[in-house]
Amino acid sequence: MVRKPERKLPVQQLTILAIARLSEPITLTSIFPYLPEMIESFGVPETDIAFWAGTASAMFSVSQCLTAVSWGRASDRFGRKYIVLLGLVNAMITSLIWGFSTSLPMAITARALSGAGSGNVGIIRTMVAEMCPWKELQPRAFSLMPLVYSIGSVLGPAFGGALSNPYRRKPSEGPDDPRGHGGLLWRYPYALPNIVSSVFFLIGITVGVLFLKETLDSKRGQPDYGLLLGQKLQGVVVRGVTRAKNIWRQARGAETEPLLRANRPYTPPKDEESSVPLAPTTKRESAPGYREVITRQTALNLVVYTLLAMHSTAFDQLLPVFMHHPRAGKNVDEIKLPLNFNRGFGLRSSRIGALFTVNGFVGIFYQFFLFPPLARRYGVLHCLRIVLSVLTVVYVFVPFATLVPNENGAQAALFGLWLVKSLCCIFAFPCSTILLTNTASSLRVLGTVNGIATSTGAVGRAIGPSVAGVVFSRGVRRNFIIAPFWLLSLVAACSAVVSAWLVEGEGFGGDDDDAADESDEDKLDGAEGDDEPVEEYDELDEEDEVPEGDFAPLLSRASTLSRGRERAYSFGSAGQRGSGWGYSMGGASPGGADWIGAWTGCGGGEASVDGCEEEEE
Repeated sequence: MVRKPERKLPVQQLTILAIARLSEPITLTSIFPYLPEMIESFGVPETDIAFWAGTASAMFSVSQCLTAVSWGRASDRFGRKYIVLLGLVNAMITSLIWGFSTSLPMAITARALSGAGSGNVGIIRTMVAEMCPWKELQPRAFSLMPLVYSIGSVLGPAFGGALSNPYRRKPSEGPDDPRGHGGLLWRYPYALPNIVSSVFFLIGITVGVLFLKETLDSKRGQPDYGLLLGQKLQGVVVRGVTRAKNIWRQARGAETEPLLRANRPYTPPKDEESSVPLAPTTKRESAPGYREVITRQTALNLVVYTLLAMHSTAFDQLLPVFMHHPRAGKNVDEIKLPLNFNRGFGLRSSRIGALFTVNGFVGIFYQFFLFPPLARRYGVLHCLRIVLSVLTVVYVFVPFATLVPNENGAQAALFGLWLVKSLCCIFAFPCSTILLTNTASSLRVLGTVNGIATSTGAVGRAIGPSVAGVVFSRGVRRNFIIAPFWLLSLVAACSAVVSAWLVEGEGFGGDDDDAADESDEDKLDGAEGDDEPVEEYDELDEEDEVPEGDFAPLLSRASTLSRGRERAYSFGSAGQRGSGWGYSMGGASPGGADWIGAWTGCGGGEASVDGCEEEEE
């Protein structure tokens, strides 16, 4: 049977990119458990905590909005890799400033500086698109960064809640330690989580410098001294391992391995990254114009993405404040059903951190086992429309969880709604990113498009938390705490309405390969009755290379059909041929090995992970 080349995820480079990226969501989510307490420690009244927490988040997003497009254009000009690394260095320094803040202005300034250097989200999306341009693999490739966020949302809140304010310093207590425990962590009670975060940043920066490859075509041929150093270090490690093996073999009387084979210099093992076809290197072109960058579908996708970022980030910012708000006390009024109440849950930072950690674990499950197969089966556009509609309902019911009489029951009700919200967002963000990526007119504008998406998303992230914080504070004073959550429901409804005008883009190629496929099949069918041998497609193993320059059909609609199971689902407007996403679970059985095969690109029924390449705001 004729077999066409099998496309595989560039697992190694995606993993390296994920390691470099991991430190950012860890730092971002680590502040959620202690943010209300930290704001309160600056002398802010309980009723104003939500406002200033939203302001701190808004300053980050406003600064990010002002600089994101510039970072995207810088990556188009100077290369993706070192712009990403520069962003990581900035995030590490500003996270330390945040942790050592002793006043509200200092903390807000730290957030503003952090946002000004935070252009990595759009650039990393561009790198993923350049590493994996095939539409049938995009659900898995683009789910990686949300997966990384989910992992960060497990680690970040865990040590953010556990390590913050270790001596339980109260807001009324001064910087001088009356108990004689020692100065640093008493004077700076929220520094320790950020010191730990800086360690993750150092790991990510080191891995990125040594092993991350440049994906921008015009910079790929230039020498990368970081990669060269990484190769030398790999060689040292390999020789060290070989020596250790030889010592062990000599002790057992077995034959040893040579440290150097044929006196050839060490080269890293070749994997599927080398088989990713790339556009041939060309001379530098002029900057793309506005009409080339912003098409109608691009604009609609940017609106949906901005609204999604607005209500999702606002909810994430409100949630710890809502949890921290007292369940009873002088600032809690009498409940007057059905709508007038203002009590919260009265949780401490350690409890909030634990809930965030459990939610992160569940998010990893969603990312691994639900998103890739469902997105491939039903299509990213349909998934996006469904989850936006569900979010509209979830936000309406969230504030009523506090009315459950039993305290643990109230927390359970809130957590259940929170899990549904997390599921929807884990689907929504990668679906929106895939749709946006496939509206780009060419690869050379992709960095700019994602930079604009980061910038417009930052607008949503600035407006959402700040407005929701103001509404929350006023709602608490007026015994109407449902107001900010119903406002988020209205924003989610608007994003769901706009998504009705979205269509799945063609990607970077057309349907020209349909005719080529049919022609090839006709030739093969016609040759079946002949005695002469038929020349078949060469199978592509892990070390074969796809010819360079064959880039146009990679994202065509014909290429999205799964070869594993000949079943397609057609979505989109009438007359759109082949607009469905191919779906293959790798086999008939829904067993664990098939789930792994579906996510990693291995065939179904492969019980061993070793039989394939190892592989998430």
